[in-house]
Amino acid sequence: MTERINHLLTQKESILLILFGRRRIGKTRLLQEIKTDDSIHFIADQSETPLQIEAFARIAGRHINGFDSAIYPDWESFLLTLNERLSKKTTIIIDEFPYLVKNAPELPSILQKLFDDRSKLSFHLVLCGSSQQMMQNLVVDSTSPLYGRANEIIKLLPMNIYWLKEALKCSWTEAVEEYCIWGGVPRYWDLRIQETGMKQAVIKHILDSNGLLHEEPVRLFLDDVRDTVQMSTLITIVSSGVHRLSEIASRIGKPATHLNRPLQRLIDLGYLKREIPYGTSPRNAKRTLYKVADPFINFYFRFVVPDKTSLELGLAEIIYDNVVVPDFAEYCSGFWEDICRASVPLLFRDKLFTPGSRWWRGSRPENQTEVDIVSSSKDGKEMIVAEVKWSASVNIASLCQNFERKINAIPGSGDKIIRKVLFLKNKPRYVPRGYYIFTPKEVILSYKD
Repeated sequence: MTERINHLLTQKESILLILFGRRRIGKTRLLQEIKTDDSIHFIADQSETPLQIEAFARIAGRHINGFDSAIYPDWESFLLTLNERLSKKTTIIIDEFPYLVKNAPELPSILQKLFDDRSKLSFHLVLCGSSQQMMQNLVVDSTSPLYGRANEIIKLLPMNIYWLKEALKCSWTEAVEEYCIWGGVPRYWDLRIQETGMKQAVIKHILDSNGLLHEEPVRLFLDDVRDTVQMSTLITIVSSGVHRLSEIASRIGKPATHLNRPLQRLIDLGYLKREIPYGTSPRNAKRTLYKVADPFINFYFRFVVPDKTSLELGLAEIIYDNVVVPDFAEYCSGFWEDICRASVPLLFRDKLFTPGSRWWRGSRPENQTEVDIVSSSKDGKEMIVAEVKWSASVNIASLCQNFERKINAIPGSGDKIIRKVLFLKNKPRYVPRGYYIFTPKEVILSYKD
């Protein structure tokens, strides 16, 4: 990523780069890596526009003698003067750009005019922000002044489990368990590394009412919406095991049609995901399930929100021992399945396979048939079918016997070559003939490249 951005910033023509992603995802660290001694790096806050311009002028004054001695009445005069005073092509970085736009809605239009005649510009411009929705709207919405002006739009996503394993220097199994709590957010990893163990880190930073991450979801939601109550309510319901739209609507007391937009927003932000059975049309809303996509968010709403009162009373360690520990293995199993599904194309590189999907039929436990992972090759000739277990010990013979019965029920399996796969916590003593076996080590290493 750094190499890609640095290449852009060596161009003769002025570049507009948009960089965004959720809070603590690593944007500031990336900016530190790409900026040089000549870069002008301004971090915005939520103060009024005149104070922001004054603060920006002080930063620029470190590079341009006397620049901060003048008073600039608005952003247009500030940027035009800055452009005139720069003696060579300079990279200007504006971090938390949405804060500036909030108080000065005209700023994107001013930048539009500048970049519509970029041959006269003396700077590259990097706009960065944590408000994913606003940053996307600035460049994706066709009515936005900056639409079509950006040379590159980069959304930083959570890092994969391989890099967490590298950061924490833990075992392969521990990496899965740690990822189920901290997810792919580097700043969370930094906090985890400061503590001697997972229990100490969870109690100190998440469960303790004074912990740095105890109110983290609220801060994340505030970056993108004014009212966080609806977002929190929806995630609370989904994390409690309610996954169908009709059931979510019933619990929240609103018509299902009123929830499509807020649910889609949570999906766009990476907090929820939509799941449909393998082989089902995405338009089949009746079979759609909603799940929490982000590990940290899921952990928070699974273990923190229901016991907020007890945690406020200082009972963090008791909650950890009596609530988190008994349910943790079952909690991890869900994300272990997600990690395995995403790894399928990486583990089978001899052919191009789609990411794994879950398949099920029947709506009640007594008549439901389910396969954890199904994936088809792009040429349509092969299918990967897998079962995923996070139990310490598994009866392989019984597992395979049940598995064989379910394979034939999968739509389209009859005319394909089937690769049968087991994803297990530990390597079994007995490996059944014709099966691929993968443990956390193989799965995590598949993410390396």
